[in-house]
Amino acid sequence: MNLVHGLAECAYWVLPNARRSGVAPRAVATVTAWALDEAGFHRLEIAHSVNNEASCRVATKSGFVLEGTLRSARLQRDGRHDTHLHARVRGDA
Repeated sequence: MNLVHGLAECAYWVLPNARRSGVAPRAVATVTAWALDEAGFHRLEIAHSVNNEASCRVATKSGFVLEGTLRSARLQRDGRHDTHLHARVRGDA
């Protein structure tokens, strides 16, 4: 979080037995509404490996716009990954 700039990153993890149930998009939508409408944030971001199609679906279903790809931006166990960056800003529909 950067309170001066009104920026925060959203992250989520869903246990295998709860995946594909819609819990992640519902949780992200709830936190997003609170962060943008009540807590005073202006921008929220979700970043995930381009190989993580499930996270891409969660971000999109939660109203986060894909803004682009950050090349070699995240180090994971199997090496560096390109990263999709999604965002919502106050006033997005």
